[in-house]
Amino acid sequence: MLRDDINNAVKDAMRAKNERKLSTLRMVNSTIKNADIDARGQGKPPLSDGDLLGVSRRYQAAPGIVELYDKGGRAELADQEREEIAIISAYLPKQMSDDDVKGGDISRVAETGAAGMKDMEGDRGAEGEYAGQMDFGKAAAW
Repeated sequence: MLRDDINNAVKDAMRAKNERKLSTLRMVNSTIKNADIDARGQGKPPLSDGDLLGVSRRYQAAPGIVELYDKGGRAELADQEREEIAIISAYLPKQMSDDDVKGGDISRVAETGAAGMKDMEGDRGAEGEYAGQMDFGKAAAW
């Protein structure tokens, strides 16, 4: 579904002659295709939407780059990065707040009957349920 949404958005950007959106979505498409090729080389099926979310989330790590461009006096590059982040973010689910992550962890612990988050190690159900929405690194800290 995410793959189709991005492909359709590429076509729409071409029709609208929106060069920034077109180049950004082509970059994402290229990353997705490369990840599919890597998976196929390992004998795995094409990436699921959850896997694609993980691949696409990499682009949201760019705010640090924006700050570097700003500090370096490269406002045009900083603006370009901000635009790309906004374009990509439009296709990704909204990130859960820290409070929501804690609540999700607590409800997941209750569902499984575990004594706490330590007992949840290796539980992949939460990853499927909250794919692309939760920072699992933060969740593991609680």
